[in-house]
Order: sequence, then C-alpha cells, then structure tokens
Amino acid sequence: MSATPVRRTIKPLTMRLLGTVLALAALGAPADAARRAKRAAAAAPATVTVDYGINLAGLPIGTARLAGSFERDHYLMDVSAVLTGLVGAITGGKGSARASGTFSAAPQPGAFSIATHTASSGIAVRMALAHGNVVQAEITPPLVDMQDRVPVTAAHKRGIMDPVSALLMPAQGRGEPLDPANCNRTLPVFDGATRFNVVLSYAETRDVQKPGYAGPVLVCTARYQAVAGHRPDRPGVKFMEDNREMSVWLAPVEGTRALIPLRISVLTTIGTNIIEATRWTQGAANGTAGASVAQASLPGQ
Repeated sequence: MSATPVRRTIKPLTMRLLGTVLALAALGAPADAARRAKRAAAAAPATVTVDYGINLAGLPIGTARLAGSFERDHYLMDVSAVLTGLVGAITGGKGSARASGTFSAAPQPGAFSIATHTASSGIAVRMALAHGNVVQAEITPPLVDMQDRVPVTAAHKRGIMDPVSALLMPAQGRGEPLDPANCNRTLPVFDGATRFNVVLSYAETRDVQKPGYAGPVLVCTARYQAVAGHRPDRPGVKFMEDNREMSVWLAPVEGTRALIPLRISVLTTIGTNIIEATRWTQGAANGTAGASVAQASLPGQ
C-alpha cells in the first residue's frame, strides 16, 4: 500500500473496492399460503453476494465482498475489503462502503458512505444525492488544500454516480443483460474528492465457471479519464490515464436487468491488481425483519 498520507488524496480504485452487507425485504406472513407465497416470491428483492480474492502481482493480498439487493427499480449495495497476510499485518488496511438509489439504464444514487482505515490513519466520506446530483458531501478529515489540484466545481457534482453505484451496470434500453452493447458506456464517478470517468468498451463474451456461477460474462476494456480534484502532474495520474491494461467482467444478476463485476483487472506500477470472484451466491430476500430496499438510507440519516 502506498505510503502517501491518506489526507492528500482518495485513490479512485481503492474507493471502488470497499463496503459491507445490509438490507432484506420486509414481507408479511401469508394468509393463503399457496397464493401469497407465490406473490411474495415475485415481489421479494433479488439478492446477490459475491466474495472476491484480491491479488497483486500474483500474490494474494486481501479479500472483498459485494452484497446487492434489488427491488423493482431500487438498489442497495454494500462492499467491504480487508488486506490480509503480510500486507495486512503491516498496513492494517480495511474499509466498507454503502450506496443506495434507483436505476433504469444507469444508477441514480441517493446516498453513499465509505470509511477506510490503516494502522496509522483513516478517512470517511458521506454524500447525499438527488437525481444523481450531489446535494451534500462531507469528508473527515478534510483534504489538505493543494495548489496544483484541479478544482472541483458545482458542475462536476451533477449527473454523477458514486464508486459503489458504479459497480452496478443495468442493461441499457430493451436489450438483454448479455448484449455486448451493455459494455459500451461511460461511468461519471465522483468519490467525494475527485471526479473521473471510467470509459468501458466491449471486448468479448466468454464462458466462466465459479462456485455459484457458471455461464457467459461480458468482458469490457476500461479507460480512466481524470476530470477534477486530481493533481495532473502526479506520476500516478499520468500512469492511469495512459493505462491500456484495465478490464472488467460483468455477470448478470438473475431476476434483474443488472450486471455486476465478476472480475476486475488493473495494471499498477508494481504489478497487475486482480479482484476476482471466489463465490457467487444468489437468492431472494424474505422474512419479516429488515428494511425494504426502497426505504434504505445511510446510518444517521
């Protein structure tokens, strides 16, 4: 992990990794078991949990988990990550994030929060959004004011998605989830400090087999475009803008029009970082406890 103080910048790729699990549907007990059970099953949110292994330059350095719940046009997604082994022992790195909102052809987040920690420091971000526009944002501790940082304006906070919502890629138009056209999109991401685009393009469709998932996935190439909040002369920014070795594999969530990553691969200055699914678990939420996805909000709101 970089020794650069976390107060100076928020790494976009790190922000896209982190978060924890929350949200089940509240469904009443059926009076007519046969009829109500079928109706409840159709209305229950589709849920998916994906466990990932994180490898850097061929070495395992951590684990992550993505948990999503999808109810009609509402979503709630949580991501968590922890560094393990020697890297984890040295840095103590871990984090969690949550995002919720609505989606059609693209996510429209309503709330986002993230907290990351290392042995020596930590940072937290909270954002409230309306129709993809940031209405409130808070970073703790505040970023250090760097003279060479590209200013983030009000315009940069409109029509955006947070890093967790960016992992949700709904099928576009009336197309099927595995239509190659679903790779061709630009993700306008704002993480609370930096505004950047992730530009995806279709590469191929391939069959994969993982515990809990066997079938085709879309393979999309990815490009990083810095927009604002970054320091353009920093070597890391230039490296990412010139990086041609980035890709994401998208798998469909059964019962929805949503796709989420099965694998993310990014070349870094010290080797290729691969986040790849080790288990895919899918079902429908049920029971009487928990909060409806449509009513989900961030803690403290």
